[in-house]
Amino acid sequence: MLRNIADLENCTIGATDGTIGKIKDCYFDDEAWVIRYFTVDTGSWLVGREVLISPYSVRTPDWEHGILPAAITKQQVMHSPNIDTDKPVSRQQEMTYLGYYGYPYYWAGGGLWAGGGTWGAGAYPGTMSQDAADSAAASEERHRHDDPHLRSCKAVKGYRIHATDGEIGHVQGYLMDERTWAIQYLIMDTSNWWLGHQVLIAPDWIDAVSWSESSVTVSLSRQEIKDSPAYDPLAPLNRAEEAVIYRHYGRKGYWQDRDKREVA
Repeated sequence: MLRNIADLENCTIGATDGTIGKIKDCYFDDEAWVIRYFTVDTGSWLVGREVLISPYSVRTPDWEHGILPAAITKQQVMHSPNIDTDKPVSRQQEMTYLGYYGYPYYWAGGGLWAGGGTWGAGAYPGTMSQDAADSAAASEERHRHDDPHLRSCKAVKGYRIHATDGEIGHVQGYLMDERTWAIQYLIMDTSNWWLGHQVLIAPDWIDAVSWSESSVTVSLSRQEIKDSPAYDPLAPLNRAEEAVIYRHYGRKGYWQDRDKREVA
């Protein structure tokens, strides 16, 4: 099921022994367009400290009550690596964080999530096996100096969107797959051209993102976007409606080629 990332705002992250805090933002991987971490405000129990919580730890979300239960303890969170969430998160910091929790490096392997297993809520709690630890050590050496690829969902919201023939709107929000945490669509607001019209753009249709100029360039014309099916934020998007969008752009549906966007 697809869900608006705005639904995560102020959701509570629960630990096995209490409450960790409320989600304030999400970091996504700008290569795979997948949510990698939640930025969580711990409130008073950690003196206002914000921490990163990985979807690896999340059990089945309780969307009705706004709770994402995590398979970790408050004690683990208290002693987790202290990462300044107001600054870019480096690959080295990620490796320290993931190593602390015993999670695999998501960039080491195919699919949206690495680790040699089938994705499932709370699939990787605990410590790594020796084989996994050896593999992680080798991956750490290879990726130690990688550039950071994490972006704030809040920061990218508002980026201008350029079609092949000019500016057409801005990023209004995102739709994610609640099973894999993949960002399946950017919600584009085109109200500068026609009132109240929102459309969906898949990350696969993005040609380039200029982080310095806060802009997204897509491989679609303004007319194609103008004629595309409107997105109704008040109605859940079903597969039939997705198929209409993909047919409009002459694209193959992502669900027809799961090898590209499915977990390892």
